[in-house]
Formats: sequence, structure tokens, C-alpha cells
Amino acid sequence: MRLCTISTGDRVYRYEKSIVAFFAGKRKVLSTSVYNGGYHENYRAVFNHDAKTGAGMPCEKLAPTYTEHMRIVAERLGLNPDETTGMGTAADMENAVVESLSYKELTVTAVVTGGIETNGGRAGDPADYYAPLEKPDRPGTINIMLFLDSDMPAGTLARALVTCTEAKTAAIQELMEGSHYSNGLATGSGTDQTIIVANAESSLYLEGAGKHSKMGELIGRVVKNAVKRALGKQSGLTPVRQHDVFRRLKRFGVTPESLWTLYRKGKETEFMIKPEFLNQMEILGRDNFMVTWTVLLIHGIDECLWGLLSKEETGEAAEDIMNRIVHHYRGTAAFSLPLAKKTPEDLIEAWKHMFLFIIENKSADDESLQPDDNHSIESLSSSGLGKH
Repeated sequence: MRLCTISTGDRVYRYEKSIVAFFAGKRKVLSTSVYNGGYHENYRAVFNHDAKTGAGMPCEKLAPTYTEHMRIVAERLGLNPDETTGMGTAADMENAVVESLSYKELTVTAVVTGGIETNGGRAGDPADYYAPLEKPDRPGTINIMLFLDSDMPAGTLARALVTCTEAKTAAIQELMEGSHYSNGLATGSGTDQTIIVANAESSLYLEGAGKHSKMGELIGRVVKNAVKRALGKQSGLTPVRQHDVFRRLKRFGVTPESLWTLYRKGKETEFMIKPEFLNQMEILGRDNFMVTWTVLLIHGIDECLWGLLSKEETGEAAEDIMNRIVHHYRGTAAFSLPLAKKTPEDLIEAWKHMFLFIIENKSADDESLQPDDNHSIESLSSSGLGKH
């Protein structure tokens, strides 16, 4: 099926688990793909391919190397494998997002697929992949095809790639998604790929693609919106879903299962059954007050890890925050924060004990941990805060 027609006249189709853009004229192409990547002026099409063999299944490999595999994919799509470049992904093509913005004669269009649930990372995270002359088998996760309806020099196309990457990272940052490889915020996935296409036949000629240029602004807005929408469709990564302390604390190793293990430690009798415990955790973990003040605590820990706040400053603020949380839910109930050295690890451990204290001291007739209009994820959505 035809997905869209770009302002350049290029036609974009979705078929055979792929999205293919067929050029209507001469184009300048900059691709990060190992398959026919780099800068080229002789391509006739570009594509994005879902390499999965089925939902939740591994990616197929049609040849010994990634490049040979992608050549076979190109031929199956009816393309000349020497006149195209393509990207592989595990994202569904049905979840592709098209965003377009214009200013006077200039139009910028992004076609994006994306998921970050298994491969999100932060630049500088520890890595173990080092294999010269080979491409990792894992396909790209956030794949962007960016079409610029203007002619430009090759260097400007490279600058557009920088702006595009910054916009992608800004989208992930605004969703506060954590890395799977460290306790930092993700800046992308480990296998993201981008193809940028400029219209070499356009009478409009621009040399600026940075943040001070109008083209840079359009690139930033289009890519950021498209990446957010694509992550929402593919991974369910939305502001509403992120309104959850366990989503925010996962990068620090805090999960419902880890809290259940801590809760059961040393308890032989008189403990909640697991489903009831998990239910209470889910309600409290999405409560407006708990999310708001826990987010403030997390940001303080991030600032400490980045060297912007000292451990002492962060520890004092964390104590105030956690005491405020306990007072909100348990009034005058006595609780001693287990803070020793006030390191980020200590603060996370103290938060876990605080959270369990609130759940364990819930009385039978206490309604403060019951889902209602004031303390539920639905209230966030209905207020408009969960929309993007």
C-alpha cells in the first residue's frame, strides 16, 4: 500500500514487511547503514525492513553477512541492490509514523519506526561489541528516514544528521526512558540508523541545518514528534505509562519483583499474598503524590551522579523528600530512614524501605491506597498531561 507521497514527489510504500521510498528524481543521500551507507548521489530508492520472522521471534538472516543479507532483501523488494541503501529493524512497519512540517518553500518529512524496550542505552555505557569488518546481527531499533525538500552541499546533509540525532535523543529524554545497560537515561538504542535524503533537483538551496536555521528547527520538531509517536505505537512508551515509579526506577534495579523479595525477607508468617502485595504496589506506584516526589528524588540522584550536587546535598534533600512522602501517607507513623553514607545506592535502598513501610502500615480500613479519581493513572490521562 502507498504510505504517503513526499513533497518532492517521492512515493513511499509499505509492503513485504518493509517501507520503501522510490525517488522521483535525483537525490543526495546520506546513510548510516553498513549496507551501501555513506554519501551517494546515484540512488533510486531507500528502504527500512522488519527482519523479524514473526511477532516476538528472532530476525531472519538470509546470508552469512549483514551486507549480503540486505542485498537479498533489496532484490526481493524489486530494487537494484547497487542503487539503494536500507536499514534493518525489529520494529513493525505497521507502527511507522509520518510527520511533515513546512516553512515557505521548505518541507521536511520524517518516516520513523522505533522501539526501545530491549535495546535502549546511553552514550558511553559499557559495551562488549568489537568486531571489525562485521555488522552486529541485531537490526536497528529507532530507524529514521528524513526527507528534505531542498538542495544542499554534502556537509549540510551531514549537519542535518547531527540535528536529527539530537532531536531523537531529546524525544527519548522527554519520555525519561532509562538505559538497559547503566543507571543513566537512554539517549537512543544501540543499533539506531538514519537515512537522510535531499532533493538535488530543488531550486531551493540551503546551507544551514543547525539549530539556528529554519531547516534545523523543522528537522528537530518533525523528528522529535515522530520518534515519540513511533515509540508510543511500538513500545507503548508514553507520558501516561511513564507516570509510574517503577518505570522511572527500573534503571536503578528497582522492580516489583525486587521489592517483593525484600518484603518477604525474614518473614515466615503474617505477610500479604503476592497478588495482593503487587496490587498495592501498582496502586501506590502510580499515585500522583508518590510519582511527583519520587521523580524529584530521582533527579537529585542524577544530579549527584553527574557531579552537579554533592552526596551531602543530595542526601539532605532526599531525607526531606522521603519524610514528606511518609508523612503524606502515614501521618505521624514512626519511620527511620536507613541512610548511612548517603550515596546514590543508599538513597535508592532507603526509598525501597520507605515504600515498603507505607504498604506494610496500611490499616484494613485505609482508603489512601485505593484507586480513585485523584490518585490514578487515568486522572493523568484525563487531565491532558498524558497527551503528546
